[in-house]
Amino acid sequence: MAEEMDIFSKVPEVNYTEPSSYENAKEFEALCEARRSCRVYTDEEVPEEVMRKCLSLALLAPNSSNLQSWQFFWVRTPETKKKIVEACLSQPAARTAQELIVAVAHPEMWRKTAPLMLKTFAEQKDVKVPKSAVDYYKKLVPLAYNQGPIGAFGVIKKTYMFVRGLSKPTPRGPASINDMKVWAHKTTALACQQLMLAFRAHGFDTCPMEGYDETLIRKAIKLPHGADPCMVISVGKRAENGIYGPRIRFDESLFIHEV
Repeated sequence: MAEEMDIFSKVPEVNYTEPSSYENAKEFEALCEARRSCRVYTDEEVPEEVMRKCLSLALLAPNSSNLQSWQFFWVRTPETKKKIVEACLSQPAARTAQELIVAVAHPEMWRKTAPLMLKTFAEQKDVKVPKSAVDYYKKLVPLAYNQGPIGAFGVIKKTYMFVRGLSKPTPRGPASINDMKVWAHKTTALACQQLMLAFRAHGFDTCPMEGYDETLIRKAIKLPHGADPCMVISVGKRAENGIYGPRIRFDESLFIHEV
């Protein structure tokens, strides 16, 4: 186990460099300021190429161990869109939107992506892949993320983590099915924010929605067991009354702490 943990504590020997290729603080600040949650949209369509580009950009978001535990369901058919709008309580942000995307956190996605990481490593010709990285995806990922039948491995994991944590820093999870959901949702939320910024950069607005009937969402897009809706994101061009008021943010001292 100690050998596999080297990837956390040691800098691996690699033959790859990637210099920073972008720096524009003012442009990014303007983008963040411009992104607002839009509640009412016009009838202007969102070009298909913009939809595909922004979805692709969302997949560039940082994520846990590059296991990419997300899925994005772009609602294309009128029948499915009607179901999603109704599941979203027919709120204007959904009802008037030109496009709807259901972002889904998929805790079991690691079972597909960990082998894909190993396959990618094996196909690398010009990049030296550290043994610790291979061991991480081959041994540590299944050990960490496999919760067993009905989460049976969780008790064993929690006990081990508790004992180990008495003497050295130790990750305390994920050690349950619920922990895995939290893990997947964190990764998916990162991609959702990137998706919304991408649309704003392309001249379109968005609204992330959590107010929906989760059961109806699951049925509408035929989600497999274990996959969790993270949010529904509507997309379109904002109407004149699309933003309900100026942005409200509270004093930074409530949220930013120096320790």
